[in-house]
Amino acid sequence: MGIHPKIGITGLPRSGKSAVMEKVLSMLKEERERELFARNLSDTEIIGGICTEPILENGERLGYKVRNLVTGDEGEIAHKSIDSRLRVLGYGLNTDELERVAIPAIQHAIDNCEVIVIDEIGKFAVESEAFVNAVRNALEIDKPTLLTLHKKSRHPLLQDIRRRDDGRILEVTPVNRALLPYKIHKLMRETY
Repeated sequence: MGIHPKIGITGLPRSGKSAVMEKVLSMLKEERERELFARNLSDTEIIGGICTEPILENGERLGYKVRNLVTGDEGEIAHKSIDSRLRVLGYGLNTDELERVAIPAIQHAIDNCEVIVIDEIGKFAVESEAFVNAVRNALEIDKPTLLTLHKKSRHPLLQDIRRRDDGRILEVTPVNRALLPYKIHKLMRETY
């Protein structure tokens, strides 16, 4: 077990997990850029990994895409129109796209970035064994790691994350949503 925290953000769907994550990332980036500027250092890659975003049409969620935080490369991982034997919550899954985008992104974060981000370990992603293994590899690395976790999933990967000694699972609620990013930022600051 390392000294850097593995912080899991959980909460009910639409509780604001992604918004909390985005706020933490912007705080980390801003602060790091100030430090680098002050010391005249070139920009290191601060944050790497993936984020998951809804695909919206006229306000309706039609699916989800995954995006590499460093390159911006995207892949559609779940959509109502995907005809797949793998269906979750009415969405057809495309694990090939998940693996094409997410696995290199996570590996790049492990190798080159200061903070590893894996946004949305949930119902869709755990259907890919290769993705689950990539997340397990990332958790073995001693770097600050920020994860968003599906609240109700009982997948062994999520169970393992919840049990880790260096893990902190924080739930987003309407009451703490505004303050949680500052709390997470402080936890991450304490170690680097």
